[in-house]
Amino acid sequence: MAETPTYAVPFGFLGVTRRDPAARFVVAGVPLDIGTTNRSGTREGPAAIRRASRMLVDGDHPQAWIDPAALDLADCGDLPLALGDIPGSLTRIESAAAAFGHLIALGGEHGITLPLLRALAGRVGEPLALVHFDAHVDTWPDNFGQAFAHGSVFYHAIRERLVDPARMIQVGIRSPVQRAVWDWTVGQGVTILSAQDVHATTPGAVADQIRAVIGDAPAYLSFDIDALDPAFAPGTGTPEIGGLASWQAQAILRRLRGLDFRGMDVVEVAPAYDTAEITALAGATLAWEYLALMGA
Repeated sequence: MAETPTYAVPFGFLGVTRRDPAARFVVAGVPLDIGTTNRSGTREGPAAIRRASRMLVDGDHPQAWIDPAALDLADCGDLPLALGDIPGSLTRIESAAAAFGHLIALGGEHGITLPLLRALAGRVGEPLALVHFDAHVDTWPDNFGQAFAHGSVFYHAIRERLVDPARMIQVGIRSPVQRAVWDWTVGQGVTILSAQDVHATTPGAVADQIRAVIGDAPAYLSFDIDALDPAFAPGTGTPEIGGLASWQAQAILRRLRGLDFRGMDVVEVAPAYDTAEITALAGATLAWEYLALMGA
């Protein structure tokens, strides 16, 4: 049991006060939300996730039996943005992210994933495999005329060969989508597991399918909190009913040990719409689960 009560731990993720960019794992906030298409407010997501993470500091992970906060871990604050400028912000995010090794990013809108993938793919030297939890495919060519809004992330990631679509799997998809966008996504080789697909099977079977798609390639995990049903994550900008339960997401992630993950993000937490901090806690717990996976 930690000596400090959970309500009094320092502000950093999991109470971490170290800010060394050379740490094995680096947490950074990316408070960008000017490319959202419905409710704004995810700029407050990193602060809310850090605040909620204090619930996770008073013991070991109950399956991995490690304390993720005790890993070689630093919280390096928030990455710089260009106020009101999406392309300028993406450039700044990419440049800042390139300075870190294994980055755990707290969003912010889903648009932040594109520059994070640019930085990581450049460092790895090849297209990445991708595990993508979301309610939305996020492969629209643009959103209402804006090419780099949060619903176009993976359209650009595929076109720029940052990810290998044959090693890309999307989990929890269920939103309205134009048939042409769906067909383009599947036609690139992306595997889509709808929320209904997940509900109809077990977390173990979903994890097995993820493993089959990803293989041994260097991989990235991107978790949009709206993959969860609004009952478990109301604090988000584009909620969609029929989503995953938080226990399903946890159970799937816990079965992905051994995949070659090189980084992750959790995005779209918008605390202004949250209830009793449950969305922020879900986001914090998913990042905590990922660290447990990496440290086990």
